[in-house]
Amino acid sequence: MYSQTQLDAIDSAILTHLMESGVDHVIFMDMAGNTIAKHDNGKSRLDSTAFAALAAGNFAAVDAMAKLVGESEFSLLFHKGEKSSIHFSKVNEDTLLITMFNKDISLGLVRLKVAETVQKIILSLDGQSS
Repeated sequence: MYSQTQLDAIDSAILTHLMESGVDHVIFMDMAGNTIAKHDNGKSRLDSTAFAALAAGNFAAVDAMAKLVGESEFSLLFHKGEKSSIHFSKVNEDTLLITMFNKDISLGLVRLKVAETVQKIILSLDGQSS
């Protein structure tokens, strides 16, 4: 369970580092598919509950594939579409950060901003101030 202080810090990190960069949608979730925090640009019609459940399954399947090829894990996944892309990043053993963005935003910028956000979230989960 997360404290209100931790949830506020997570929201702040997502808003500051990702949403202000122009991404479309961000979901911070546990590995079971439960949404902890979510933000969108106001234009999204995404069913984030269904998406989080599917994302958890997707990440679990890829985790199993990693083990089959001798890797302990693949901590980052990326799916590129014609108009939209999805970046999955493992925050810790229990949580994922999913960032959806359109073709107007570069993958490099998203990766940089996700890395900054993940660090801020880890600090908040560890009970430290950022």
